[in-house]
Amino acid sequence: MEIGHLIYLLPLFFMAGCGNQEKAAEPTKKFLAINLAPAFSKLTFDRPVDLQSPSDGSNRIFVVQQPGIISVFDNSPAVNKAEIFLDITDRVFMGHLEEGLLGLTFHPHFHENGFFYVNYTANQPRRTVIARFQIDNKNPTRTDPLSQRIILEIPQPFGNHKGGQLAFGPDGYLYIGMGDGGSGGDPYGNAQNLKNLLGKMLRLDVDHPGQGKNYGIPQDNPFAGNTQGFREEIYAYGLRNPWRFSFDLLTGWLWAGDVGQNKPIEEIDIIEKGKNYGWNIMEGSQCFFPPDGCNKTGIELPIWEYTNDMGRSITGGYVYRGRNIPELQGAYIYGDFMSGRVWALRYDKKSAPENALLIHAPQLNPASFGMDQQNEIYICSFDGHIYKIEMSK
Repeated sequence: MEIGHLIYLLPLFFMAGCGNQEKAAEPTKKFLAINLAPAFSKLTFDRPVDLQSPSDGSNRIFVVQQPGIISVFDNSPAVNKAEIFLDITDRVFMGHLEEGLLGLTFHPHFHENGFFYVNYTANQPRRTVIARFQIDNKNPTRTDPLSQRIILEIPQPFGNHKGGQLAFGPDGYLYIGMGDGGSGGDPYGNAQNLKNLLGKMLRLDVDHPGQGKNYGIPQDNPFAGNTQGFREEIYAYGLRNPWRFSFDLLTGWLWAGDVGQNKPIEEIDIIEKGKNYGWNIMEGSQCFFPPDGCNKTGIELPIWEYTNDMGRSITGGYVYRGRNIPELQGAYIYGDFMSGRVWALRYDKKSAPENALLIHAPQLNPASFGMDQQNEIYICSFDGHIYKIEMSK
């Protein structure tokens, strides 16, 4: 079964939004047909929000379900059963649709130490929890919930804008994407406040804890050792709700989709150390406050953005480094949760970005993207299924 397809025009791209873009490429008559098909048709999940695969040679898939369960199964189209890898529904709080168990990542040496990390929301008080767990050495398909070690807790003022992704970078450090804490317009100014952790990209050294914490501060973090009270965990700031980020396996660039508000303006950023991505001074490339003119000094503009004619809630994805669709090699695959569109964006920091629509399936709610051991890309949908982009036959 395929739920929708569109013709991907190569290299026909539409241009939009950002100031560094000039005009659309000239159309051609070369076509590539892309389908979206269920990857594991015999499995369904409850609000799947993340899909990960450890680099341990097992070719297993791990799917995060928002209520608090991580499922594991073999990466095979014929698989008909998933095991419960971790169940922490007893400590996960879902008071808002954007809360719950939101992210999973495996330690770079997972095959040796069995460590993995999760991002979830808890209550009383409302907070984000970054925690480490360890697999059961006697049963590698299960985890003892009592093995939890809390790495970091961050107070949350409202129920939305939690970010939720976490991932290890090529430098071996743990990166955590934090939303601004919620409500509308960032009422407490969290994203621009360097004295708290909301609205930031964080970077921790979990292998060398220090100063009474379960993590250390990388020496080259932009605010490491400051005397102004700025949080040393901050890697970059000015984010509204970075709903999914990832590292390109080839370049090491950190790609992030940041959900917009008013227009809305949905944006894609390349996150770099110490940079300010604008919120809530700006929404995308436009002034947010004051709307008739703001100080853009020192603000990093998005490399790409789109408005509500294309969608209303960006879902960040991955740069394609698989083998099944060579024509997509090097393209950033991302989508929109509300419109069901999936795009491919090409950007090399030298020329104007090029963007193409791959799929438009209004019944699809792409909540997250994931990548398997072969670097093929998957889509988690709130219809309970996992989908895969493939060439039409």
